[in-house]
Amino acid sequence: MKLLRITIRIPFLILTTAFFFLLWLAGKLLTVSSERARRWWRKLIFGGWARSVAAIIGMRISVKGEPPKPPFFLVSNHLSYVDIIALAACLDCVFIARADLADWFAMGWMARSIGTIFIERTKIHDLRRVIGLVNQTLNNGMGVVLFPEGTSGAGDKILPFHASLLEPAARANYPVSFASISYRTPQGEPPAYLAISWWGDMTFAPHVKEMLKLSRFDAHVTFGSHAIRADERKLLAKGLWNAVNDQFVPMVNSALLSSEKE
Repeated sequence: MKLLRITIRIPFLILTTAFFFLLWLAGKLLTVSSERARRWWRKLIFGGWARSVAAIIGMRISVKGEPPKPPFFLVSNHLSYVDIIALAACLDCVFIARADLADWFAMGWMARSIGTIFIERTKIHDLRRVIGLVNQTLNNGMGVVLFPEGTSGAGDKILPFHASLLEPAARANYPVSFASISYRTPQGEPPAYLAISWWGDMTFAPHVKEMLKLSRFDAHVTFGSHAIRADERKLLAKGLWNAVNDQFVPMVNSALLSSEKE
């Protein structure tokens, strides 16, 4: 049964992604004279793709709280590549992502086409360019989503937030929304911290293969009840970390992870 799931799901994922991407390209041509129409088309296509992919891979998304309306700046904890699917199904947004993802075959090209903001995290001078793109995106009436941990974790805790990309929000005293994500797998299936979270020395292709074997899994997205402001980025990062940490439900005990590494 698990092998059958992979055999069925992979072709459907490829065909679905290709279908929505071709629709997006066609819509870009038809809406070239209207930025508003293009943003509407992007919302329709990106959200439709995310919800379709979620259905194919067996992701059931439950939402608690009220998603922010664009324009917004939102931060979330980061557990897996499927976080993008869960959030894109709920939000009209642009993601900030690591620059190396732009080089991924096919997916990188598509991500660039829909306006993903890529950053070279190891290059300080790239920050000014990214801040400009974030401000431009917000000014255009769109939402921006940032994973300030800088990497994905196992789901036992919230990792420290990097404050650098919060500079545009701090400088403008812009309200920053927050969300938390956690996952659960059914009884009898591998635990979510192994099957869904992508962390440590896990490699991408084998992890995807194991994830697609799951009969289903639950994505719990909780949006904060308020936005947070601060005119200094480190204070903003601390406030947001506390807010996300307060509502995050751990998926595994840190002590268990430590014992497994020994």
